[in-house]
Amino acid sequence: MIMYFILKILSFLYFCAGVQCVHQVSWLPCQFTDEHVFKNEEGHTETQLIHREALLQFGQIGDAAVNPHGITFLITVSKLDLRRYLEGVEAEQLECELRRYSTAGIHVRWPVLGAREYNHWFTFTLKHTNGLFRITGFLRHPSDTAAPGQQDYNSWTPIGDREMLVTTTAMVMKTLTPSVRAGLGFKQKLHCQFAVDHHGPNFDVDWLLQQHGERTSLFSHSSRSLQSKGSGVLHRSLADGDASYTLPFTKLSSEGTYICSVSVLPLLVSMDIVLQIEEAPKVSLNVGPTLMLLEGGEQRVACEADRYYPLDVEIEWYMQDPAVAGQRVGAPLPEKLQNVLLSSHKHNDDKTYSLTAFFYLRAALKHSGREFTCRVSHKSLRVPIKKSFILTVEEPTGWMFYIVISLLLTLCVPCYLYLARRKARQNQLY
Repeated sequence: MIMYFILKILSFLYFCAGVQCVHQVSWLPCQFTDEHVFKNEEGHTETQLIHREALLQFGQIGDAAVNPHGITFLITVSKLDLRRYLEGVEAEQLECELRRYSTAGIHVRWPVLGAREYNHWFTFTLKHTNGLFRITGFLRHPSDTAAPGQQDYNSWTPIGDREMLVTTTAMVMKTLTPSVRAGLGFKQKLHCQFAVDHHGPNFDVDWLLQQHGERTSLFSHSSRSLQSKGSGVLHRSLADGDASYTLPFTKLSSEGTYICSVSVLPLLVSMDIVLQIEEAPKVSLNVGPTLMLLEGGEQRVACEADRYYPLDVEIEWYMQDPAVAGQRVGAPLPEKLQNVLLSSHKHNDDKTYSLTAFFYLRAALKHSGREFTCRVSHKSLRVPIKKSFILTVEEPTGWMFYIVISLLLTLCVPCYLYLARRKARQNQLY
């Protein structure tokens, strides 16, 4: 009986795991952004975006739709297997979007075995919800009719709400670095990988940098002419579909949106990679780990956050009894100082920033032994940087006693030496 229940449990777990695996590799829910292009009352062309329910389904011709109430893009077997780029990822970790693609009147017979003369094209974009990667590319839907000229978007072929379109994956581009945060002075690789469903395609690779609305060409390569301009991409890797770009030394001027694009006529696919420069502040205090003051005395205490980027930084001062700071339960929260002043932001030569938070500490006996902590927060830091010192306050009477004793010793010692010499001379005379 016990063995029966164990087998039932194992069968249930196997079934659940199998279902989950099927959901990962067999279909993905998608948002299909359709377009309706029309002339408005003033005769101008307008585009209305229509969000429709759709599904990416992997299978074979003749398979039934997983969701018969929505549009199904059935991806059949081809040389390029999109599922290979999704290994180890669960379906709920992906965001999927589909769109139509216009070839702007360019007609090129797609060179794969058994292909028809014409095709309808769709783009897909798959994003990891945690930003680990982004995949985009093209689905090819064969057709016996030609596209209606350059403005094919004016008369898209209608797609029914429950229609199934048989497609194959024609082209894929993937990046493992959709958003990059880098410090200053580092070597940084921007990943860009592409693949096409047929052997030896003629392709063009371009890298552009977009900053403040302007685009600058960084690298370009044509496989047909074998001509290249610029640097940053390994030529021997392009034949294997690796178009990654490497910055040898990151600077503030490196910040921007890098665009990797690959063209295989009549298709052009591109990927935006955002590079943000983040330089952590260097934090220092103008006092040592222990500060000794006379009661009633005053000291300017400063905490400097130096050479950070970008601009936003937060500097706070706290006071706490170090004896209770380590208590897990019942320990009072550190007291935030309210008399803190901030300097103006300093612009450094390397375009980083510096800021100082300071206050005037008036020594009181009740604050003796207290720990003062400067806490600096910045987007480049996972946790704030903390710098602390312990305040020791002495009573004035104690200090006066030592001062008086020191003065007496200073005055008495020379007198004693003078009298001793005088007495020695008198003894010599007699």
